[in-house]
Amino acid sequence: MTAITLGIPSKGRLMEATAALLAKAGFSIERLGAERGYRGRLTGIDGIEIAFLSASEIAQNLRDGKIDLGVTGEDLLRETIPPDDPSAELLLRLGFGPADVVVAVPECWLDAATMADLDEIAESFYVRHGRRLRAATKYHNLTRRFFAEKGVTGYRIVESLGATEGAPAAGIAEIVVDITTTGSTLAANHLKILDDGVILKSTAILAGRTASGGDQRVLKLISGLTAAI
Repeated sequence: MTAITLGIPSKGRLMEATAALLAKAGFSIERLGAERGYRGRLTGIDGIEIAFLSASEIAQNLRDGKIDLGVTGEDLLRETIPPDDPSAELLLRLGFGPADVVVAVPECWLDAATMADLDEIAESFYVRHGRRLRAATKYHNLTRRFFAEKGVTGYRIVESLGATEGAPAAGIAEIVVDITTTGSTLAANHLKILDDGVILKSTAILAGRTASGGDQRVLKLISGLTAAI
């Protein structure tokens, strides 16, 4: 029997919440080798190995077929694997780690409340400055898809390498696409979320390669987690 590989966050609150939910479902994580080793196995279901990875690596490894299942954020899954990609699927929302991916603009932009307003501002911005609005974000694919759906074209993406919400104050960008739980950090940086600017209401999820969805071990894991949520 070929083992199934489950990617689990290697550290932080997402790892702790995942371990707690698995334990509540009657499963447990056993690390192999050193205490901080990056391989392990899931007890309670035979034939499921564990790979400890960062949440972003889990999404990438699912895309590349290097793991069969993974616990990650829905934002990272959808940034890495488009919803229409048949190779992987969202199997279960796990009920923890809620956060929204949003479009935020400076509070002083009094005429900006919606994405339609943003499109008009982008046009006038180009006329005045001879360049497009800059959007700072780590979510390039989510941003492009959402802006295209809303008909906003007069912008360009600026890679966010640090605290995205600080980009406008630093003069790096005019607007941001960022993830937030309460919006307080955005507000502290004098930014407001557009009324229709929620791109994705994310949460921690179990995702898997489509080919593994019918495996009895996967079904047992999903059943146990569903009962524990």
